[in-house]
Amino acid sequence: MGSFPIILVIMFLFNWFKGALGYLGLYQKNAKILFLGLDNAGKTTLLQMLKDDRVAQLEPTMHPQSEELVMGSIRFRTFDLGGHEMARKIWRDYFASVDGVVYMVDASDQERLALSRHELEYLLNCEELAATPFVILGNKIDIRGAASEDEIRDSLGLGQYPSFKGRAPEGTRPIELFMCSVAKKMGYADGFRWLSQYLK
Repeated sequence: MGSFPIILVIMFLFNWFKGALGYLGLYQKNAKILFLGLDNAGKTTLLQMLKDDRVAQLEPTMHPQSEELVMGSIRFRTFDLGGHEMARKIWRDYFASVDGVVYMVDASDQERLALSRHELEYLLNCEELAATPFVILGNKIDIRGAASEDEIRDSLGLGQYPSFKGRAPEGTRPIELFMCSVAKKMGYADGFRWLSQYLK
């Protein structure tokens, strides 16, 4: 009798976690996803949100970190490689067998959009990632003065990639931009649902 409430709690937690990943389109997916972007774009905060469903004040990522969220047949492996200059030099070491890239941009830091574009263009020109889907998250839209979706698209040079917000037609490189605020828990779920259609 005493163990009955514990079983209910375990079932609730399992169903909640399954529902959360299902909402993001990640349930029963087995994928290696890289979280890339300049420092302070919100990569680690987003990963913490996906893991614990809470926003936390975190120190900048100084060393590559891997998180593997596993429950039953759910496996969601992520690599947060950091975004400062030294960290960006080792990004390429992690490109093998990547199923998706989440590239984060700080929409409130318009002075560094040119640098963010430079790093994104480097990634898009890497042969190892030629067939890898990219979801670009324009984060921090809740901050006054943040760039709009059109401004981000223009600043990153995304005009050459058609925007479908659905599945890209055969032969079209899968790249899509979604505006979000990790702090306000909005927008990024759409990006993950878009990415999930390309994950096995």
